[in-house]
Amino acid sequence: MVKEFISQLPPDKLTPFAKHPYRVQEDAAMDELVESVRTHGILSPLLARPKGDGYELVSGHRRRLAAQKLGLPTVPVLVREMTDDEAVILMVDSNLQRENLLPSEKAFAYRMKLEAMKHQGKATSRQVVGKLESADEVGQVNGESGRTIQRYIRLTNLVPPLLQMVDDGRIAFSPAVELSYLTRDEQAELWDLIGREDATPSLSQALRMKQLSREAKLTPEVLYAILTEEKPNQKEQVRIKTESLRKYFPRNYSAQQMEREIMKLLEARYRAKDRGER
Repeated sequence: MVKEFISQLPPDKLTPFAKHPYRVQEDAAMDELVESVRTHGILSPLLARPKGDGYELVSGHRRRLAAQKLGLPTVPVLVREMTDDEAVILMVDSNLQRENLLPSEKAFAYRMKLEAMKHQGKATSRQVVGKLESADEVGQVNGESGRTIQRYIRLTNLVPPLLQMVDDGRIAFSPAVELSYLTRDEQAELWDLIGREDATPSLSQALRMKQLSREAKLTPEVLYAILTEEKPNQKEQVRIKTESLRKYFPRNYSAQQMEREIMKLLEARYRAKDRGER
């Protein structure tokens, strides 16, 4: 029988979950949560487990931060005894339903869950991915197939600067998966080239890089030649660096979301100008 109880605990006494893959960002969504907690309180208890002389927070990191911002002395916590693997699975599942998860967050969350499930059932990676697809295991994992889950997990093999570019929307998901097969030295060289040439690889270019890497033929010169090829969809484009736009949007906005908002503003301006000329 699982031992559990609900208690009021100081938020500072809750230790964040080790290697938590999700980012608790201070953005517009956090501001909304703070106002909700200010008005209604914390409606759903946080989830923690006993660890050492204190408690490790499994779920509720954003609610904990909101409580700290408001200076709340205690928060409601469901304390439950769990193994490391049980805690990992609960931590991942409680966050996968959130909107606007970054690719890196999904990638490390899926990897953590896969490893925990392997520990529990001593199954192979293929068997675990099959389980991840079942509704009984994780509610269809937001509708993502086992193949897609495997591809997300591949992103954890990217060096941090390239993975950050995926989160920023500068490198698309499919090319990023193929680039994850490059060696770390090749990835580091590619990241340096991307910065110098202000160009990112297309899917076809990433596939060629992957194949040449397997053949041990992906030299810096070859990388440069592939990356600097002119792409048909890059002719006569207006480029604005993501970093230049970031200060005007919430921190969790992807490049695609920023582009949509900019297009809405331009369309509104065009309509207003059109009405003024009539």
